[in-house]
Amino acid sequence: MLQAAFIVPHPPLIIPQVGRGEEKQIQKTIDSYQEIAQKVKDLHPDTVVILSPHSVLYRDYIHISPGAGASGSFVRYGAPEVNYQVKYDQKLSEKIAMLSEEDGIPAGFLGEMDPTLDHATLIPIHFLKDLIHDTKFVRISLSGMDAQTHFNFGKEIVKASDELGEKIVLIASGDLSHVLKEDGPYGFRPEGPEFDRALITLIQNDDLNGMLNFNEDFTNKAAECGLRGFIMMAGALDGLKYKSRVLSYEGTFGVGYGCAEFIVE
Repeated sequence: MLQAAFIVPHPPLIIPQVGRGEEKQIQKTIDSYQEIAQKVKDLHPDTVVILSPHSVLYRDYIHISPGAGASGSFVRYGAPEVNYQVKYDQKLSEKIAMLSEEDGIPAGFLGEMDPTLDHATLIPIHFLKDLIHDTKFVRISLSGMDAQTHFNFGKEIVKASDELGEKIVLIASGDLSHVLKEDGPYGFRPEGPEFDRALITLIQNDDLNGMLNFNEDFTNKAAECGLRGFIMMAGALDGLKYKSRVLSYEGTFGVGYGCAEFIVE
């Protein structure tokens, strides 16, 4: 019942009230986000599953946000007026947790100290705001566990939706390298652009499973943000027939912003 998956970035300045004009420098990313939002809207999913590297993060546990829903705003970025509240799909969340436990993957609802929606979740929601009242959401964190575990967990998401008969769209929220430019917020390392080129090439070649082969020392030096989420998405798509397309890539501010779609046929 997976209809589509998308890779999106989460720069706070993409929100006009935060960027105050700076967002125009990443117009290709904005255009891609708007295209993705329209495609999700046209699919009419029951639930949107968002994978966030900035939700509750544990070394050896994948956290699924509990409860009936949550809210959040861009107050820490000077824009408290931009705020959203979503309903969680508790039935799907519980099914994912149950199946993961059965298959020996440490995942569930334990340990949430702050239920507030993080910016990596809020930015996709900002573009999907027309769906908030009719669509439920599931928010899932990444973890410090290995790539294969995240890949296997992605399979649990689809298995759960299949068993419940729910149509879902998966959104892997994650920036690419943070070290693309000397004048960027984190400086420059050669591994940065090398990682971004490699990841974009894997998508273009329909070789998502190739993400499992990245060397951890290399990805750490590249200062990537969302790789484990992308790998989780790859697990969800594994065995399905889909059409993939890179919609855009920008590194304007020294951080890689990639948008890609994977439409299940």
